[in-house]
Amino acid sequence: MKIRSKDTLQYKTALVTGASSGIGEATAERLAMAGYKVYGTSRRAAKASQRSFELLPLDVTSDESVEATIREVLRAEGRSSTGQARSIFDTNFFGIVRMTRAVVPHMRQQGSGRIINIGSVLGFLPAPYMALYSATKHAVEGYSESLDHELRTRGIRVSVIEPAYTKTQFDANFLEPDSKLDEYREIRASLRKTFTEVMAAADDPSVVADVVLEAASAARPKLRYTAGVRAGRLRLLRRFAPAGLMDIGIRKELRLTG
Repeated sequence: MKIRSKDTLQYKTALVTGASSGIGEATAERLAMAGYKVYGTSRRAAKASQRSFELLPLDVTSDESVEATIREVLRAEGRSSTGQARSIFDTNFFGIVRMTRAVVPHMRQQGSGRIINIGSVLGFLPAPYMALYSATKHAVEGYSESLDHELRTRGIRVSVIEPAYTKTQFDANFLEPDSKLDEYREIRASLRKTFTEVMAAADDPSVVADVVLEAASAARPKLRYTAGVRAGRLRLLRRFAPAGLMDIGIRKELRLTG
């Protein structure tokens, strides 16, 4: 997310969630290199490292944590004041809602700003055996598009970045089902193997970070930006390929029968 001063357009502040590793860290570094004053956030305590941005504690699943961190950023910048499925949505979707509700009043007051949400190609494609995660990304797509219409007249734009497979800690942090059925044991093992193979050729987080910078600095930002060659191809296929062909392609790649 970016909070930009209306009077001094050369002075730009960016608030990047999940900046201790992966896409968040790469994005924060890329924006800092481009001249942004970057505040990164992390839910867990991060190890000390040579970062070019400040890292603040923030838990997007907590209203209190979000409000406290936003207050800290606004104070520093001299701005004006303002079950398992549930857990997945709380982090991937409601975390974005909380962050948006916290910063939009300040953006409206200054008459400008950008909100850049990290979605996924799974926001427009199905992902078998990842239904809840896919649902959160579909929610991010719909929320962002609706919000962009609402805020555009206030000088605020909303964009969604849609990467495909990216080399992050997603696999290590992947939530296993809390209630596993034995009949799915073999397919889970097969999908895990397929996913490991795909991740070996996944994009570097910097690919996503570059697209975030493009969206943040564009004079006329787009609603959606794919990140990486694979994501771009999938977007085109989804738009132009027959639904039946897409269905076959998805099942073939994941080695699903039937």
